[in-house]
Amino acid sequence: MASTSAASKLTAKVVSAAMPKSPMIHSSGNLYQVLSSLPKDGVGARVSQARWEKKGIQDSYWEITRVRLKSEGNHGKAWGKLVWKGKPVNEHTTRIRQGLKYQWKDVNNSPSSAASSPAAPTA
Repeated sequence: MASTSAASKLTAKVVSAAMPKSPMIHSSGNLYQVLSSLPKDGVGARVSQARWEKKGIQDSYWEITRVRLKSEGNHGKAWGKLVWKGKPVNEHTTRIRQGLKYQWKDVNNSPSSAASSPAAPTA
């Protein structure tokens, strides 16, 4: 009986190791997890900290300009331009700090940004 369970455990390990890992879609998580789930590793995307929305801070996000991911997209470095309350803070690209510390989300695909964005004019 013990050899049967050991064999089944070994078979499960071999099967799971042979199967390719499917990419996880992160709508929120640390900054690098969110960016790794986006096309082009998030370059051109807008991301924000989830806590900003909870604090009532609207129209604030980072526009990603450069990304260097490592550890399967769980760690890395990211650069971008900060827009705070609708106004650009700096025209220069800045390294984004605290990417692992807070929960981040993709602003482009969030339901609240779709509701707040103006509708395209119809002709």
